[in-house]
Amino acid sequence: CHPVQGPFKSANTTRTTTHFFLRRTKMKGFAAAIAVLCGASVARAFVPSGARAFVPATARSPATALSMAEDERFDQEAFIAESKEMRLKHLEEQAMFALKIACENYGNAVFPNALIAGDCVITHLLHRLGYLKDGKCKVMVVDTFHLFPETMEFLKEIEEAYDFKAEVFCAEGVPVGDKAAYDAKYGADLWKEDIEQYDKVCKVEPFQRGLKECGTDCMINGRTRWQGFERAWIDQFENAPIGGGLAKCNPIAYWTLEDTFDYIAKYNVPAHPLHAKGYPSIGDAKDTIPIPEDGSTRFVDFKFEGDPTPWLDYASERKGRFVGLANKDGSTKTECGIHVAGAEQTFDRDLWEEGSVKNLDTSDAAIEVTKSGKPAVIAVYAPWCQFCQGMEEEYAKFADDAGVDVYKFRGDEMRDFVQKELNTESFPTVNVVKPDGTVVKYDSEVRTVEAFKEFVDKTLA
Repeated sequence: CHPVQGPFKSANTTRTTTHFFLRRTKMKGFAAAIAVLCGASVARAFVPSGARAFVPATARSPATALSMAEDERFDQEAFIAESKEMRLKHLEEQAMFALKIACENYGNAVFPNALIAGDCVITHLLHRLGYLKDGKCKVMVVDTFHLFPETMEFLKEIEEAYDFKAEVFCAEGVPVGDKAAYDAKYGADLWKEDIEQYDKVCKVEPFQRGLKECGTDCMINGRTRWQGFERAWIDQFENAPIGGGLAKCNPIAYWTLEDTFDYIAKYNVPAHPLHAKGYPSIGDAKDTIPIPEDGSTRFVDFKFEGDPTPWLDYASERKGRFVGLANKDGSTKTECGIHVAGAEQTFDRDLWEEGSVKNLDTSDAAIEVTKSGKPAVIAVYAPWCQFCQGMEEEYAKFADDAGVDVYKFRGDEMRDFVQKELNTESFPTVNVVKPDGTVVKYDSEVRTVEAFKEFVDKTLA
């Protein structure tokens, strides 16, 4: 009765395969065991046409025992259908229990909703539990300004259907929905020029800011083990980061994509309209394609058209995402940065809160350092940036024994200033300030104590 909670994989296949063998002599005992564990109704698959339904031993006398004639057959199709029904019922209850914990035991549960199939299931479950209407769970949406037009329209549909209002967040300093303002501030081609910076500006930073502004102490999200090996071992709850960050609730962690669409079909759950056009998952329009590319697999009117296998195979849900994109190291892009390790750990804290790194909290303070006549080092950073987080420890160690004053300056809140005065186009940017006021940028991505020391010595020589 328990769902599969991790992918089974052999050397020759990536699909989950279930094998069972029933011998006629053991059918009666097997049916009884299933009935006791999961309820008497499941024994229907074992009962021949016209026979009485199975009654558990605790509720019947010996005279009512079920007997099987030699010509009676096991109805495999009925068993499979009933097993799927049992599984989905269990998954529903399990997911709702997790959501109850998230919304009842924490003060501010927040659901960042990407409007993909799994998120539509979670939205429906939250609606069934009453948490959308009573406000026990807030919903936030990140608009990257590169979504399909259908996505934000679909958000309006479900807001009306479930009687809630989502909080929408977008790139810092840009009004919600104002693509022209985004283009003017960041450039329409930012994603082409620097995909990692695009992810930071359009996805990670708004996501982190949204969590903070919503007062999040438990984040609900739709990641599942079925989505791929990088998510294959997640559980329904993940530990809150040390220092009091936030807990993460993954209510459908153990669901397959087939379970997800079975649920949508069972309850006629509103789903993204692009499923009907061949998209198993929906992200940015610039790098999301149908699977297969000819759009022959579709989910229309709560049922599949065409062969569903390309969608439902293990790790296939997101095959149409991040198409044509690569990380700086040349590896294929599979994540946007929101769910990478550690991305949520600094949404409610700063970097270098203790130690030898000194804080510059205003632009005037930064200018004062450049005009002081003394050498210094200034790191321009954003606390939500995974690369800034990655160099936190090394930069702190460097500051302990640098021989010059070492500073930090938060640049994501003063972008115009750091671009003009501190050589900053992306985060982190480390600068050495010479005694004459010249600001020299450290142009390497090797961010170690030794590398920092070598650059400072060379620049100040």
